Amino acid sequence: MNSDPRFGNEAATTPANKSHTMIVIDDHPLFRKGVADLLTLDDSLTLVGDASSGQEGLKLAAEKNPDLILLDLHMKGMDGLETLKAMKELDIDSRVIILTVSDAEEDVVAALRLGADGYLLKDMEPEDTLEQLHTAAKGRLVISDKLTELIARALRGEPQPKGPGEAGLTDREQQILKLIADGLSNKLIARKLDISEGTVKVHVKHLLKKLNLRSRVEAAVWVVNKRKGL
Repeated sequence: MNSDPRFGNEAATTPANKSHTMIVIDDHPLFRKGVADLLTLDDSLTLVGDASSGQEGLKLAAEKNPDLILLDLHMKGMDGLETLKAMKELDIDSRVIILTVSDAEEDVVAALRLGADGYLLKDMEPEDTLEQLHTAAKGRLVISDKLTELIARALRGEPQPKGPGEAGLTDREQQILKLIADGLSNKLIARKLDISEGTVKVHVKHLLKKLNLRSRVEAAVWVVNKRKGL
């Protein structure tokens, strides 16, 4: 786990320009350094630590409570999916973005179903990566463009209702479903609808069950497909 002074000092306070804090969990030292170098180009994103394994990452996430966590999938020992699952079980509130080389359907679907807040590929251009991180920091879902069709294709093989009405969604659930499709996090939905985040989570759980979907991202893709008539 990295705990050198450049991380510790910045972790203690939040910059006046409301910089978003971030940690990176990846077992490749060169990649972690690359992320650190990239973030020096953007003072609105502050790296407060890094970890070389899932176990270290869990401890660091609990200690730093960052706004964003960049998580690799294929790591030795505790891999990214196991780490993500553990974070959800520990109720770590950070937004977890998978950043990996894998565009395999099973990896993408598994990560999103475990509750990842985004899935980005490491071959993205640096400026595109920064843009996606800004979007994620605002509470929105982020998916690499080349993966949206893959996700839609993965969903087509599963039985789904024809529409929210047929699924028996309440007016509030339909309202929340639309906001999920617009990319809003539970926290932003709660703020927009003037209800508690806990209430939003209950509604999301119910609507996913009614729609036979397993994650917010699947729900968002499903709504987009319906809008396109697919």
